[in-house]
Amino acid sequence: MFRLAGIDIGNDSVKLVVNETSEPIIIPNIVSPGYERHILQEEDAPLKALDVMVYSPSLKKKGQRYFVGQLASEDQDNAELEETDNKATSDQSLIVALTALAYASITNAANTLQPGQTIDQAEYVIGTGLPVRAYARYHQIFEERLVGEHEVTFLSTPKLRGRTIRINIRRAIISIEGAAALFHMATHENLQVRDEELYYGCIGICEMGALTTDFPVVKRMSIDNQFSTGEQLGLASYLDSIIRDVEDQFGYRFASRTKLIQRIRKQEFIIQRVGEGQADIRPIVQNYFGRAAQKIVDLIRKRWKKYPDIQCFYVLGGGAAALKPYILDVAENMRLRFVDNSELQNVYGYLKLAKNKTSQAEMI
Repeated sequence: MFRLAGIDIGNDSVKLVVNETSEPIIIPNIVSPGYERHILQEEDAPLKALDVMVYSPSLKKKGQRYFVGQLASEDQDNAELEETDNKATSDQSLIVALTALAYASITNAANTLQPGQTIDQAEYVIGTGLPVRAYARYHQIFEERLVGEHEVTFLSTPKLRGRTIRINIRRAIISIEGAAALFHMATHENLQVRDEELYYGCIGICEMGALTTDFPVVKRMSIDNQFSTGEQLGLASYLDSIIRDVEDQFGYRFASRTKLIQRIRKQEFIIQRVGEGQADIRPIVQNYFGRAAQKIVDLIRKRWKKYPDIQCFYVLGGGAAALKPYILDVAENMRLRFVDNSELQNVYGYLKLAKNKTSQAEMI
């Protein structure tokens, strides 16, 4: 029996929600080469030490060992996605996505090995998405890379050591980032209409991620081909600038964007300088976040002027959550809408779209 899942393969993190569970699994989209670790004290949770061997016919290097997510974020040889990367063809994104699916399968209470069975089995139908500009050209390639059999073995990961999960993705429903979020906001869990303005109206979306910002225009739940667009602009370049300036001014180096974002989310702006006391990085963060917010507001204003029939504009995504106070500060009289848990709207939308497509197929 397959499981339905929504998976948002974001450039900053991979977010996964499975139909039986309400709590999303979030793993930073960051990997590093794996090796035998010297473990002095085992981590208290599997997600803190994802150490995996991944085999997939879609990967250039098959059967390689990787540290994934939080464990990789502290490794000096880690890799985060750059503006030139394409999540549809990225091996890194696929590695983190398969690790998330394997983790969700193997930690499911109902998933226990049967006598004589050595490999866990999991079948999925997944919903996921691509940026506006990548969708037309890459959605079929993306689907082909996801569908099929893959295998993930957990190595030194606490509580999962030595477990192997074989993942069979039977179907992947690819949609457009931002539009999926709107579908979630407009419908109930049973897919009936919850908000008629959103479902039947003409709605603009600004969905800001780490490397891209998408501006889909959705009219009666259909994508407007002419006015929907996207920009190769995200929060990552501003985070990189913050990391560089902090290092130049204070000699303090953040190991990854993930580590910086964790600090910002907790409002922890005081860093410890080696032998020189403490320093406050808040002015540097405010400078770059203010510039990012101004850029986003200018882009929204430009899109709205080109298509004044848009009834309202929602600002969504992880970037929007981080920049909300800065965006409101520079938006002036432009009324923009925000929602709670902004960065999770897409993943819940992907799950609903997978559910919708699956139920339609069963009715035929």
